[in-house]
Order: sequence, then C-alpha cells, then structure tokens
Amino acid sequence: MPRFRAAVRLDKTKKETMRRVFCAIAAFLYVGMPIAQAKAPEPLPSQTYSHPTTDEADLASHRHYRNKDGQDVHAPSKSKAGKAPDGASAQCRDGSYSFSQHRRGTCSRHGGIAQWLP
Repeated sequence: MPRFRAAVRLDKTKKETMRRVFCAIAAFLYVGMPIAQAKAPEPLPSQTYSHPTTDEADLASHRHYRNKDGQDVHAPSKSKAGKAPDGASAQCRDGSYSFSQHRRGTCSRHGGIAQWLP
C-alpha cells in the first residue's frame, strides 16, 4: 500500500509542476502580447536623390552609386573629350575621373589616384 500512495503523491507533484509551467507560460504570453502588438516605428521619409550636375554626354559610362552618406554619386568614368569633366574630384591611374565626395576608397577599382583635382 505505501508504494501506491507514493506513486499517487508523485503523480500529483507532476500535475502541480505542469500546472505551474502552464500558468507561467500563459502569464508570459498575456504580458508579452501588448509589447508584441506595439506599433512599429514609422519609417523615415524617403530621401530624394538627384544626379550631380555632371555633363553626362562627355562621359563614357553613365553608372551611379550611393556613397556612405546615402548620396547618389556618378561612378568613375573616362572622359570622351580627354579633359576633366565638371564635378570630378580626382583622376584615377587608369585614366578615368572620379566624382567621389570622400577620399577613402576613391579610385579603388581603377588603379588608385593619379592626382586630386581642384
């Protein structure tokens, strides 16, 4: 008979443990729901990007990229006229002109900087 009572007591302990775990999960979900349903922050208004005032007709390529400030910048390109185009900041070693607004990374895929332009 004592074995039976011990088994019943153990079964009650398991049930009590399961009830406590269930109540803890239910309380966590109840408290966590308002947080999960909180309104997401509004996205920042989209910024408008305008191409620089470079004369595109004088350039061999017409690609652009976004710099680290999020500004649209003309990618390095060779000049058809052979002179520095308006807005160029540096001449690369491969003969292309860079329109970079920061020194870091300028002409990095064009052999490096041959000269900085005024």
